[in-house]
Amino acid sequence: MHASTVQSMPGTPGVMRWVLVATLPGIALMTWHFGWGVLANVLVAGGLAMALEALMLRLRGRAIGATLSDHSALVSGVLLGTALPPFAPWWLLLVGVAAAIVVAKHLYGGLGQNLFNPAMVGYALLLIAFPVPMTQWVAPLGLVGPEALSPLEALRQLAGLGPGLDALSGATPLDAFKHKPEGLMAQEFWAGEPLPPGAQAAWRDVALGWLAGGALLLWRRLIDWRIPLALLGSLTLLSGLLYAGDPSQHGSPAFHLFAGAAIFGACFIATDPVSAAAGRRGRWLYGAAIGVLVVVIRTQGAYPDAIAFAVLLMNFAVPLIDHLLPPRPLGRRQRETSP
Repeated sequence: MHASTVQSMPGTPGVMRWVLVATLPGIALMTWHFGWGVLANVLVAGGLAMALEALMLRLRGRAIGATLSDHSALVSGVLLGTALPPFAPWWLLLVGVAAAIVVAKHLYGGLGQNLFNPAMVGYALLLIAFPVPMTQWVAPLGLVGPEALSPLEALRQLAGLGPGLDALSGATPLDAFKHKPEGLMAQEFWAGEPLPPGAQAAWRDVALGWLAGGALLLWRRLIDWRIPLALLGSLTLLSGLLYAGDPSQHGSPAFHLFAGAAIFGACFIATDPVSAAAGRRGRWLYGAAIGVLVVVIRTQGAYPDAIAFAVLLMNFAVPLIDHLLPPRPLGRRQRETSP
């Protein structure tokens, strides 16, 4: 989610503060399962986003203090930081945040003018340009045990001073399933225990954390329930049809929901009021199309997750959706940008 000033919602700073609060369950569970590198990513990406926001405002001759205090840049940095692999090198975060804040936000005119979700622009650029470090997710390390890294070691890894995590890295469930040997049935693949112990449970717990955060935003009426419901519903329906047709080659609906970033994308990314469709009917179509694209890209494309690409493709389609399914005129009822 990014930022917008909507009549029925609190001001932008208040909305952004609630979004930051809503990310805490997901960030906490990611940190618990994958180590201090998650928190390091979030803090560094958030700090870089604020610094680049201030720089761009200065270059554009805009007031810095008032705009920084709306927290929109911080939210973009935090969301991007959570999407990157733990212990990612500092330069990867810098490139991604620069793409999000400088290119996707300020080159389009600043807050409220961006066509694309800034965090996903940064993530997609990194995934295409630097596929190797972007796919080096660590296996679940936890914060305790012999393999756990201290906060100081996490910062050393971020700065590129650590010995490397090759021995501790492992594929995500979606990545492992996507690249399973050709002809190997799903049942045989999972029977071979292709993932580190606890990996599937860790990703499920993280997804539940994002779901809890999304529930908070829904309770506060800060996001439109139609978008996550349509997204997760279409993803579940299409993946269920594929699974029913050939369970030996396709993942179950539960696998698609809890093994990757589907719930994170549904609650925090697709619901960005600036880059999402404006009308209620348009939001149903917008969310459902993202869910379909996620399944199509996961099953037929080259990338194992696909939330970023699905959201960006539908961001591009939003002007057409708003033209075909426009919101109600302001004079008839309150503008349809509220949940």
